[in-house]
Amino acid sequence: MKKNRCLLLITIVIMGLSSCRKIEHLPAVPSIEYLNFTVFDTTDILGNKSKGGRLRFHFEDGDGDLGLNAPADSTQDSTNLFLSLYRKTGGIMVPAAANDPLKPSPFRIPYMERLGQNKILKGTISVTFMYLFYNPTDTIKYDFYVKDRALNESNVASTNQIILSTNNTY
Repeated sequence: MKKNRCLLLITIVIMGLSSCRKIEHLPAVPSIEYLNFTVFDTTDILGNKSKGGRLRFHFEDGDGDLGLNAPADSTQDSTNLFLSLYRKTGGIMVPAAANDPLKPSPFRIPYMERLGQNKILKGTISVTFMYLFYNPTDTIKYDFYVKDRALNESNVASTNQIILSTNNTY
């Protein structure tokens, strides 16, 4: 009987120790990785046919301070996802003009917080674009990065070349 209790106690201790995981540590600076960009047919709010695009990327933030609350006033930062548009011109990708109709505005990733001891945030973010004015010959790409609440900027990630006239995942 005593032997069985001792064996049971040892088994419980071993199971308890094996179930404990070390807390993962990642840098406080966020990192991103491009996953894909999907082009699709859609309709705008007025019923006009247009093209849509969906950017998907993976993110990791070691101190969990990615995302912003809605701005309380106009002096607060209200954006934390920044995109640069490139157009294929003469066979090479060049930065788009400041007044380019396809040039996106910066976006705001909503506030995120992880409760508990491990503050690491990981996940996938999806951003949807509407292309109301595009040319069937338009080929574009984006460079993008995120900024956390401590103003740490992530690495810059790039999409593949995107042909707006063709529904596809790039």
